[in-house]
Amino acid sequence: MPAPRTVLLTGAAAALGTLMRGLLPAHGHELRLLDMRPVEGEPDAIVADLADREALREAVRGVDAVLHLAGISLESTFDKILKANIEGTYHLYEAAREEGVRRIVFASSNHAVGFTPRPRGDDPLIPVGTPHRPDTFYGLSKSFGEDLAQFYWDKYGMETVSVRIGSCFPEPSNVRMLSVWMSPTDGARLFHAALTAQDVGHTVVYGSSANTRLWWDLSSARALGYDPQDDSERYAAKLIAEQGELDPDNPDHAHLGGHFCTRPPVWPH
Repeated sequence: MPAPRTVLLTGAAAALGTLMRGLLPAHGHELRLLDMRPVEGEPDAIVADLADREALREAVRGVDAVLHLAGISLESTFDKILKANIEGTYHLYEAAREEGVRRIVFASSNHAVGFTPRPRGDDPLIPVGTPHRPDTFYGLSKSFGEDLAQFYWDKYGMETVSVRIGSCFPEPSNVRMLSVWMSPTDGARLFHAALTAQDVGHTVVYGSSANTRLWWDLSSARALGYDPQDDSERYAAKLIAEQGELDPDNPDHAHLGGHFCTRPPVWPH
């Protein structure tokens, strides 16, 4: 498909949305912004909650694609995750279906498969086909989002690229991130590829840069046309000097999800 003329960017006021607001226009995308709170410096942004189905229908009306970054991005109670990430994503898909939008790029997460053991030594990279093993209610919501995307492709022919994002920050802040980090500029490259590739059906990809210490297989992302340019290795010496290497005997380092697999759960209250 040609580069979309207009992309609805949900979660536009949050950290990742703010990064993409600055980077995606250079790839030829005109952004329509949506968030539940005002977007600083963007008076035309749509302020609406994902629970407002009429507002969502108006927001998606006439767009070529949706980049869905909205929702709770950290662990929380199940009730809060249910409303924002599970019901909210369903409402967005329904609005897109009703308005005839054919492409969604869904911000999934590595925490959908967080209990997958991390590769060690000569172990193969983790494939996208690894079974869901969520490490949190947050990861559970991302597993749901991927399954919802598959359902909407099989049932209605709506295409989705589900991007299992690692850590998208200007630079990694801990040793685990050396394996899962995605630079903002690579993030924009990957989202652009996901928005414009042809015949994606429902495609799951991992979202990271071409890191020397990479844990997962980027081949499905590269098949979309993604060509990552960055590598976290330039930050490795400093982080390892401060924090040490990953410890195979440390439970926090045993799985893809890191300490999210060992931290006590956040029970509803």
